[in-house]
Amino acid sequence: MKPKNWDQFLKEVANDQNLKGRLREIFLVRFAYENWRKPDTEVWELAEAASHETYKKQMTELYSSFSSEKPNGCPELDPRSKGPGKFQILREWLKDIKYAEWKQATAIPMFNTFPVVDTRTPIKIDSPIYIPRPPIESDCCQTILKPGALIRIKAPEKMGKTSLLKTILAHAEANDCRKVYLNLRSAESAMFSSLDKFLRWFCANISRELNLKPQLDDYWDEELFGSLVSCKTYFQSYVLENIDRPLALGLDNLDRVFEYVDIAKDFLPMLRYWHEEANNLEVWQNLRLVIANSTEVYIKLDANQSPFNVGRQVKLPGFNLEQVLTLAKYYGFDWAEDTEKEQFAKDLIDMVGGHPYLIRLALDALAYKNISQDKLLAEAPTQGGIYSSHLRRHWDNLQSSPELANAMKEVVKSKTGVQLEPSLAYKLESMGLITLVGDEAKPSCQLYHGYFADNL
Repeated sequence: MKPKNWDQFLKEVANDQNLKGRLREIFLVRFAYENWRKPDTEVWELAEAASHETYKKQMTELYSSFSSEKPNGCPELDPRSKGPGKFQILREWLKDIKYAEWKQATAIPMFNTFPVVDTRTPIKIDSPIYIPRPPIESDCCQTILKPGALIRIKAPEKMGKTSLLKTILAHAEANDCRKVYLNLRSAESAMFSSLDKFLRWFCANISRELNLKPQLDDYWDEELFGSLVSCKTYFQSYVLENIDRPLALGLDNLDRVFEYVDIAKDFLPMLRYWHEEANNLEVWQNLRLVIANSTEVYIKLDANQSPFNVGRQVKLPGFNLEQVLTLAKYYGFDWAEDTEKEQFAKDLIDMVGGHPYLIRLALDALAYKNISQDKLLAEAPTQGGIYSSHLRRHWDNLQSSPELANAMKEVVKSKTGVQLEPSLAYKLESMGLITLVGDEAKPSCQLYHGYFADNL
């Protein structure tokens, strides 16, 4: 059983040990109760480390912060020892000694400097530094409890789609629903070789997540009824009938299907049809869908068949000033009511469009690299700036596709915006490089405009 207020306890420990930025994030993720039994090979991705090797170096630095030579360090954590076992030593010390002391020191929860979505509801937040964007979270959490609900989350990469999706699913689970999270990026390319194979993969994985033994052959007859009817029959007569509560189904990275036109033109209308079946059959009211994608589908779908014009639409915006100031406080920067610091925050928002991931990279640099705010902004769109690796990755991706590179060049050279071929606009938007205003493409922020205007 999870220790009461364990997450808050970890935050207080991080404060006491003066852990900031990336090191604080790694600590909160690695020692979260739900990650205790997970190997490092799984945790490094949850902690959003750049690589497993980077994660291991950060963990080494973390253990040094708690070594027996440090004030308030763990007595059994010898800084000279090598090899595995340090995590278990530190975890047991925190759990058996420090946590007991913390509980004695306070009879009520300590002041939480980090906001949560709803303190009255046990909602799991995907990241320990998740910044809510009200009223999006509360609206979605209310919607998912409605019969036959459909929520559509759209935003570029690393904007927080997965965190929001999992928050919604956790809220549904806390309110007597079953939940299934399915990341379509986890499907092998071979699963997209035909509609039938993909739908069987889809149903089998949902069954497994619900602890139902896949019984596909008992309900499936591609030759006689077709794949879509077989899939519906299986879902209605087996999956929904064998769970005693509503099912909240989250489909992450739905964009993956867009890449396979023959599958998308049948699968996407199927989702719309299932949603509408809640009006006809009571059993389908128990299906609540949450879908997340990075861009608009560029495949032509009949307006009456598209799942993208029904249900609740959610477009995740970039962070505003208040949200950036909240995140900065987490890093140890108190910028509120400081005119000069607030102006820097506004300039940073303008530079990166409020993009959460890029904001965090800036705060990491300020916390660890001793870089001035003026230098950070001046060098941001250059080869020597803090975003150089991020920008080079995008540049490499563009260079591998001359059509994409030419399209992006056309966008950054235009003063008003340009119309692009739909598939090119889709790919650039999914990369987060452009925003679409009507049919016109524009750079999504000053960072990309400045860098690619000089380098394409």
